[in-house]
Amino acid sequence: MKLRLVVEFDPEAKRWSAVFPELPGCATAGDTEEEAVAHAKEALALWFEPSPVKLPKGARMLELAVP
Repeated sequence: MKLRLVVEFDPEAKRWSAVFPELPGCATAGDTEEEAVAHAKEALALWFEPSPVKLPKGARMLELAVP
C-alpha cells in the first residue's frame, strides 16, 4: 500500500510539516525536509499500531491486508 505525504516548509515556524491527508491526525514536523519525512514514517507506524478492542459476545476480530 502506498500513501500520499504532503511535505511543506512553513516560513513562519521555519520548520517542515509532513501530513498524510487520508489519515486524520497523522502529521508531524522537522527542522529539515528529510527529518520531517523520517518523523512521518514513525508517525505512520504508530497510527497503524493496533489498540486494545473489547469485542461483544459472539463477535470475531479479523485481519485484512490491503493490496
